[in-house]
Amino acid sequence: MDTPFYGVRQMTWHLQNEGHTVNERRIRRLMRLMRLMPIYQKPNTSKPAKGHKTYPYLLGGLRIDRPNQVWCADITCVGEMVPRTIS
Repeated sequence: MDTPFYGVRQMTWHLQNEGHTVNERRIRRLMRLMRLMPIYQKPNTSKPAKGHKTYPYLLGGLRIDRPNQVWCADITCVGEMVPRTIS
């Protein structure tokens, strides 16, 4: 393949410029069928940023042997709640 870094949009544009009648849905389907993935640099989220504090795991040596002994809360998606008016 001459262009392994082309995704669906770029491949569609390239083939349309060569005179082929294709759309993005067809290219996406064919790329999925052939298991083609574009080559690009993906974000490395495993490396912590410098200066960020690392919090300890507080349940490290604790043996959890009954229900409701340990609780947790996920606050990663806390956003501003905007009230909606129904009209």
